[in-house]
Amino acid sequence: MNILLKQVLINDPHSPYNGQVLDVLIEQSLIKQIGTDLSAPHATVVQEEGLQISIGWVDCFAHFGDPGFEFNETFASGAAAAAAGGFTRVFTLPNTKPVTDHKSMVEYAVGQSKQLPVQIHPIGAITQKTEGKVLAEMYDMRNSGATAFSDGLLPVQSAGLLVKALQYVKAFDGVLIQMPIDRSIGNAGLINEGIVSTQLGLPGLPSIAEISILKRDLDLLKYSNSKIHFTGITTKESLALISAAKSEGLKVTCSVTPYHLYFCDEDLQDYHTYLKVNPPLRSREDMMALREGVINGVVDCIASHHFPQDWDHKICEFEYAAFGMNALESTFSAVNHLMPQLSNQRLAELFSLNARNIFGLPTTHIVENNIAELTIYHRAQTTQLTKEQIKSKSVNNAFTNIALKGKVYGTIQNGHLTIN
Repeated sequence: MNILLKQVLINDPHSPYNGQVLDVLIEQSLIKQIGTDLSAPHATVVQEEGLQISIGWVDCFAHFGDPGFEFNETFASGAAAAAAGGFTRVFTLPNTKPVTDHKSMVEYAVGQSKQLPVQIHPIGAITQKTEGKVLAEMYDMRNSGATAFSDGLLPVQSAGLLVKALQYVKAFDGVLIQMPIDRSIGNAGLINEGIVSTQLGLPGLPSIAEISILKRDLDLLKYSNSKIHFTGITTKESLALISAAKSEGLKVTCSVTPYHLYFCDEDLQDYHTYLKVNPPLRSREDMMALREGVINGVVDCIASHHFPQDWDHKICEFEYAAFGMNALESTFSAVNHLMPQLSNQRLAELFSLNARNIFGLPTTHIVENNIAELTIYHRAQTTQLTKEQIKSKSVNNAFTNIALKGKVYGTIQNGHLTIN
C-alpha cells in the first residue's frame, strides 16, 4: 500500500526535517521520499490542514485480558482501541488466565500482532502466577519476545524477591515495571484517604501505601544497580523521590496516567464508578504536581493504564464496582488538552521516544528509506469521544462526552494506514 501524506508537520527531533511542513511518500512500509509538491498516482492521499506526524506512539501499560478475560477485551478489540488512540505499540499486562509467566504465553501474545494494526509487546510476569512467591523464567520469556517484566496489577510485595528480580534482569539489560502499591496498607480502601473520603463515607487508601514501597524499591534499585520503571505514580512526594533518585544517577524512570492528570478525588462527589481506579485519584495538589512533572521532565512517559471492565462490574454501587478505566482512545486528547504548552518535541518524548529508549524498542526516524511507523494527529482540533465511537469492548471511559483539544487522525504500521 502506497500512502502520500500532504503538508504535514514533521515532529521528530532526530530527523533533519523536524519542524518542517512537507509531503511524505510511503511505499511498501518505507518512507520513500520527503519533499514539497510530491505526487503518486496510485497512492492513498492524506491531506488535512494542521496535521502533524511523529514516530508511532507507545503505551507501556495496558490490560487486554486475552486469554481468560476476553469479555472485557480481546487482542483485536484492544488493538483497534489502541490504533484509534494513536498507538502503534502496546505493552500488555501479564494478569491473564493463565498468567503470562512462561514463554508459550509470550509467544501466543506476540503471534497475535501479525494480523493487527498494533504491535503487541507482552509484559512477562516477575513471579510465577503473579503470586509473589517464586521468580518466573524471565530469561526464557525475554528470548520469546517479552519486552519488560512486571506482576502488573499485583505488584511484588517481597523486598527479597524484588531485589533478586532486579539482579536477574541485569544479565540481559532488562527492565522491571512496578506499580508502587503496598497492598498491606489500606487494602480495603476504595478512594484516596482524605477529606473527600471522609465526606463520602468511603474507606480510604492513603498515599503512604505508594510512597513507602517506592522508597523501599529505590533502595533496592541502588543496591542492585539495575533498572526499574514506576508506573501509575500519583503523589507529589513520589515525584520528588524519583527526581532525587535520577539526580543521584539511579536507572529509574516513571510514567503517569491520563486520568490521574485530568481528575482528582474531588471529582468523585457523585460516586462515579468510572473514576474508581487503582491507584486511586489523589488530591488536587497531587494532580497539579503530576502535571508539573510532565512539563518539567520528571515524568518520562504517559501510560494509559487501560483497564476495561464489563457493564456489570461498573454499573453498580460504588463499593462493589471493579477498579479500572478504559483509557486508550482518550489518552492523547486528555494530555494535549490539559497542557497545550507542551512543545511538539516534549509530546513526542512522552508518547514515543522515551519509552522506545527505556525498553529498547526498535528505533526509526522520519527520514528516507526508514520504516514508516507513524502517528498522524491534530493538536488544535477539538474532539469529543462518544460511547458509540469507542472501539474497545468495554465503555468505562470517564472522558466520554467531554470536549478535548487534540485529535488522532490515524496511524501507519506495517505499511497499513488506519484512519479514525
